[in-house]
Amino acid sequence: MAGEVGASARDRVIIVSRDGRGDVHIRPIRGRSLPLELVALLRPHHWVKNLFVLMPLLLTPAALSWGAVGSAILAVAAFCAVASAVYILNDYMDRDADRKHPEKQFRPLAAGTVPPSVALGTMGLLLVSGFTLASMLTTHFAALLATYFGLNVGYSLGLKKLPIVDVLIVTLGFVLRVEAGASLIGVATTEWITIMTGLLALLLALGKRRDDVINSRDASHRSSLVGYNRPFLDNTMTAVLGALLVTYIIYTTDPSVAARMHSDYLFYTIPFVAAGIMRYLQILFVEKRSSDPTDVVLSDRVLQGTILGWALCFGLLLYA
Repeated sequence: MAGEVGASARDRVIIVSRDGRGDVHIRPIRGRSLPLELVALLRPHHWVKNLFVLMPLLLTPAALSWGAVGSAILAVAAFCAVASAVYILNDYMDRDADRKHPEKQFRPLAAGTVPPSVALGTMGLLLVSGFTLASMLTTHFAALLATYFGLNVGYSLGLKKLPIVDVLIVTLGFVLRVEAGASLIGVATTEWITIMTGLLALLLALGKRRDDVINSRDASHRSSLVGYNRPFLDNTMTAVLGALLVTYIIYTTDPSVAARMHSDYLFYTIPFVAAGIMRYLQILFVEKRSSDPTDVVLSDRVLQGTILGWALCFGLLLYA
């Protein structure tokens, strides 16, 4: 069935979801309309990644204003539009390989529920919209958005086939989001913010590769998987998580950061970060749940609680 795509493809479109325990539930949807297929093509659940654009503003209380908030919202919208255009390009390039994948075979282009011409036209509209919004902000922001797009075009055209290079490109995409957000408010990101963003993004990318390896995906699904195995990914992810915690501890106890944030008590947020890291390791190694890290965060209540607790504590220390 994985390779059968024809007139009945629309009847085989599914929703894949994971519950709080990480169990996969597959529910068929019959006769889903083209507009809904187009929404699925945009992958709106991945737009949460573009909230990294807001990080510099949220970490710079002196720059917070209604004008800055408005610009930041436009910036997130621009990244969402361009990111969705990238997803369409990637799905278009991978549509044949995706038909051999147990879950990706039901993506709109692989399943044939959205014609390629419609998908490419939608991609063009998204690019025009995204860069129009960017041009309304600053030239520097538009240039960083263009760099993000160019990097991802290279990824889709072949760089994703190179082990380690593929995850580093994903990592750089997150760093560019933060740098773009900082350019809007005219501040320079500290080395600690850049390092933490890179480590967190690297963790997400490695977690996705681990999900593929655990589920016995082979090179026919993703060429770069020939360069990964479970022990390598487990050890690398553990090292990245440790480095992330150490970097965060240094960040919250750095005198220059305390002076910039006007708070000497940022270290009170460390327990939330430590709890989140330990919970994620527990999910991987105790509960043995293999899943895309984004899906884990969106489904695990404990992780969501640590993130909410961190945000409330950090917000109170900065703004109360």
